[in-house]
Amino acid sequence: MDTKTLQEYDRKYVWHPFTQMREWEAEPPLVIVGGEGSWLIDSDGNRYLDGVASVWTNVHGHCKREINEALKAQVDRLEHATQLGLANDQAALLAKRLVEVTPAGLCKVFYSDNGSTAVEVAIKMAFQYQQHVGRSRKTRFISFKNAYHGDTLGCVSVGGIDLFHEVFRPLLFSTIQAPSPYCYRCASGGSGDSASCGRFCLQELERLMAVHADEVAGLVIEPLVQGAGGMIVQPPGFLKKVRELCDRYEILMIADEVAVGFGRTGTMFACEQEAVTPDIMALSKGITAGYLPLAATMTTQKVYDAFLGDYAELKTFFHGHTFTGNPLACAVALASLELFESERLLEQLPAKIAYLQGRLAEIARLPHVGEARQAGMIGGIELVANRETKEPYPWEERVGLQVCRVARSHGLFLRPLGNVIVIFPPLSITLDEIKLLLDGVEASITHVTGQ
Repeated sequence: MDTKTLQEYDRKYVWHPFTQMREWEAEPPLVIVGGEGSWLIDSDGNRYLDGVASVWTNVHGHCKREINEALKAQVDRLEHATQLGLANDQAALLAKRLVEVTPAGLCKVFYSDNGSTAVEVAIKMAFQYQQHVGRSRKTRFISFKNAYHGDTLGCVSVGGIDLFHEVFRPLLFSTIQAPSPYCYRCASGGSGDSASCGRFCLQELERLMAVHADEVAGLVIEPLVQGAGGMIVQPPGFLKKVRELCDRYEILMIADEVAVGFGRTGTMFACEQEAVTPDIMALSKGITAGYLPLAATMTTQKVYDAFLGDYAELKTFFHGHTFTGNPLACAVALASLELFESERLLEQLPAKIAYLQGRLAEIARLPHVGEARQAGMIGGIELVANRETKEPYPWEERVGLQVCRVARSHGLFLRPLGNVIVIFPPLSITLDEIKLLLDGVEASITHVTGQ
């Protein structure tokens, strides 16, 4: 079908996420019809380097042969079977592999179908666990400022981004919000360096726990990096200290690794970098390498055992999804995990991470860059009106969006977070492609900011 017809159908019938549709309908959209490696291909044959891994999901590149073959083989055997009263081979095999690759102690897998549902499961699981073990007053959750855990109402309740979440406030349950270590905007009023911000935030977190421990069921955290909050990188040791505090105050630690899991920070999971095993871990996005919707909420034997009992005790975890443990998605996830091993993907990341770190340090010196943050294969370039005062650009000017639009002329597809330019490519990206990506980002920033 021709491009104009596709554009017309999209504008007429599709409602896009996080998009002001009046503006969307005012100009022809880019219609993607194909993909190859790190590249997306539009309906006119133009190629764009996928700088955001199709919203943080792609691992091995688009249309990876081995994953395609696994999907085709599975669809000829079984497309779906419910997990309500049945098991299926692919879900069982994947659960075993997930237990093998996640932090030690996580041994039970509850499937759902996206990051929001994975976190919703975790919240309900933590709440019900505390009820079963006799801590009936533990009904609240600690969350962090600038946090993002998804868009269903439980996830929004533990989120901390007013731009996204404030309109829904009347629908949400209340949480205890802790400050986030966020560098030069640090609430401590201190030096603004990452370490001092981290110390202040941990002190405040400990104070909140001491005051509220008897009513807190769980704490929800994005390990190492707050994603949608602006690619905010936590200082070393922060996550480990949070784990210690949760243990001290009998609070279940929920690690939301939806964005940072599956190699994104340089290790298979972000928690590994500080030898942390959470009580509950939420996984999605990279679990199927960007192919199909799938999520997993993993937990420990201790949490699982609290739900065991006679039917009449009503200890059952009353939660489920129609496509829980879908065999197609599980087969794809298994193929992806096999590629991590056969292509030694994690072993190839240090050189790419080092190059990304070096180039971001150079870009950080641009006149209108306030900070360039980086963790593993994640980068966030914050654009500011005044570098010295860190004065932000007015959000209405959407400078970040302007940069991403200019980047298309350099053959890049990017999606900003406000005025933060996100660097989040497929892990399989080559060094030459990373150079092309960062050259284009730098040129686009310079073009839009005039310097």
